[in-house]
Amino acid sequence: MIQTTIERPVSEAGATQSHPLITRASVLAERFRKSLPGTLKSLGITLVSMALFLAVWQVSATYLYGVEANARVERALSEQGEVAAQEMRDCIASGAVSCKPNTLPAPAEVWSAAGKLLADHRTISADKAAFAAKTAPLNATRLAQGLDAITYTGRPSFVDQIKTSLFTVAVGMLIAFLIAVPIGIIIGLNENLRQAFNWFIQVFKPVSPVVWLLLVFMIVKTMTLGSDNDTSFLISAISVGLCSMWATLVNTSVGVSSVNQEYINVAKVLKLGISKKIFKVVLPSAIPLIFTGLRITVSVAWMVLIAIELLAQSPGLGSFVWEEFQNGANDSNAKILVAMFVIGLIGFLLDRVMYYVQQSVSFEKALA
Repeated sequence: MIQTTIERPVSEAGATQSHPLITRASVLAERFRKSLPGTLKSLGITLVSMALFLAVWQVSATYLYGVEANARVERALSEQGEVAAQEMRDCIASGAVSCKPNTLPAPAEVWSAAGKLLADHRTISADKAAFAAKTAPLNATRLAQGLDAITYTGRPSFVDQIKTSLFTVAVGMLIAFLIAVPIGIIIGLNENLRQAFNWFIQVFKPVSPVVWLLLVFMIVKTMTLGSDNDTSFLISAISVGLCSMWATLVNTSVGVSSVNQEYINVAKVLKLGISKKIFKVVLPSAIPLIFTGLRITVSVAWMVLIAIELLAQSPGLGSFVWEEFQNGANDSNAKILVAMFVIGLIGFLLDRVMYYVQQSVSFEKALA
């Protein structure tokens, strides 16, 4: 009787083959092990640089506090005498709000101000919820009668102003995209149009956000004569779009004009229509440059937003910074620095989002 045996498959090394999932897990574990030292080194360098930054900030804040405190004491001494100077010293030492030097806040003060802003947001959110619950029956009746609902008119919180700024940038980016990409494609496909538009781009690209805001204000004000609606948001969004669209316009034009001529010839041989030629040949080749322009556009839009909101009185972060600057309260400087860090962090996150989107749709590696 002949016995047959079934042997397990073995690899070239003689070992039993592993399950694909186990193999992939092993590969990932090996990659993690190799990249761990570099990751830890990068993290360590980042943490050390952050610690140095905080130390320099604390030393600078302490020094400037002392400079202003001494200046106040000297002023009291020269104007009112030694008794007044000693009273000023005692007042400053006590930490009283009335005589506390109003200069660069220390890191702890900024952290405390951030906590106050979050607590203020929770309070305002609770007030909004209570107002909505209180006016719900009346609003239902008013809406049934064809009247406008009663809305909450209290001041916005810091978080609400962040949301307003993000929405403004999103609308501004949409405006920039809808203007820059189609025009960039059109002028990129035609050398004569590219030359005709070149002077226009070079003249208007460096125009200041303030000037764009004034131009948009003139147009929107005229177009909305007789309307009681607040146009500050519309003015801000259009201004952001017009200020930031130029990088996308230029990159789209360059990307389209740089498409390999062989691809264009193939499209002609296949007798593709203009729309198919654009969407199947031109845009796929131009996408890397288009998204590079969009990344720059997002950064520019977020940078110019603050100045535009400040002047247009749109209830966003720009308005918050200006109000705190004018307020002059004891913690106003700390709140301004909170806004500064939030603005920088959001700008960084927006750039990262655009970077990963660019990587997902582009066949070329995006620059980090």
